[in-house]
Amino acid sequence: MVPSGFVYEKARLLIGAGVLVNPRVLLEEVERLECGDRLGVDAQCAIIEEKHIEEEAKSTHLVEKIGTTKSGIGTCSAARAHRVAKLARDVPELKPYLADVAGELHKALKAGEKVLVEGTQGTYLSLFHGTYPYCTAKDVCASAICSDVGIGPTSVDEVIVVFKAYVTRVGAGPLRGELSREEVLARGWMEYGTVTGRERRAAPFDFDLARRAVNLNGATQIAITKMDVVYPVCRGVNNYDAFPNEVKGFVEKVEAYVERPVTLIGTGPGAEDIVDRRTLLKK
Repeated sequence: MVPSGFVYEKARLLIGAGVLVNPRVLLEEVERLECGDRLGVDAQCAIIEEKHIEEEAKSTHLVEKIGTTKSGIGTCSAARAHRVAKLARDVPELKPYLADVAGELHKALKAGEKVLVEGTQGTYLSLFHGTYPYCTAKDVCASAICSDVGIGPTSVDEVIVVFKAYVTRVGAGPLRGELSREEVLARGWMEYGTVTGRERRAAPFDFDLARRAVNLNGATQIAITKMDVVYPVCRGVNNYDAFPNEVKGFVEKVEAYVERPVTLIGTGPGAEDIVDRRTLLKK
């Protein structure tokens, strides 16, 4: 789900200074995706080292209570806060990719180019606004994403909050309306964490959480993914008028509750399995 006119093949891929980088993982992805000629890593990215991963794995609190992914993010974030973390500029293997990300973005914006800034994780995993202590090691809301890459709020035209048609979380922490494992399987909602492979817990769409997420992020529009999982009749559909009334009713209820338009709807795993309603914003 990208801005109109966005071209994947020509896009510069930038990692902002607020992002933690594991060089081994990053370089493996660069090789697999053959995207090194388009990659820029800010020289001030903090580096996740093996010692951070080992330290996190030994933490009973993080592993057993919080349910960390054991990828070293928490311990690396602590090292950065203590000003002892290694930075990307200190890693010889990353030298070919070092960049001034903020500088590049401001140059692109001044030239009128399209810039898409993508965040990670969900609003309620925010260190400040999430389900503390069952959260990640930093803020992950839209304002923090801007800070991560070095742009201010006045540079942002649209903020798209992405919801799934149902709610999931992995590891410990509250999940209102949580379904039993048997019910999750029966509905076909079972997912697995991309890092740990752990089963994700699931619950029906939570309208109150959605509205608060819209407010916390200053969202101007909404994307909803996995509509086809909840409503299999939607799979592969890319025309809103082709949706049955039940699905349209759900979309309209979301819009009424969060007071924002639902402009993008995912109807399958394919890149083209999208209903694009962004023309609504121009009316």
